[in-house]
Amino acid sequence: AIDFFAENSPMSIGTIENEIDRYIGLPGQALAYMIGRLEIQRMRSEAETALGESFDIKGFHDTVLGSGMMPLTTLDRLVKDWTTSLLVTLRRN
Repeated sequence: AIDFFAENSPMSIGTIENEIDRYIGLPGQALAYMIGRLEIQRMRSEAETALGESFDIKGFHDTVLGSGMMPLTTLDRLVKDWTTSLLVTLRRN
């Protein structure tokens, strides 16, 4: 694993060894990160579709990152509320 990692990343051997130890000790962590990534990408895609050209990446990032850590279901509700709020504002104007 170390050889593969070293051949396919710019990390130092020490960093690679630490990463491998982390994956061995906490195998679910990488899975959790990937699930989070995929869910946030889905949320972004839905917001982009709903808002079209009015989608604001900075606003999306502020919404996703601004409230700290939370369950993905709570974040999904927050992003949907943000999207709905923007749609209401756009319709008023």
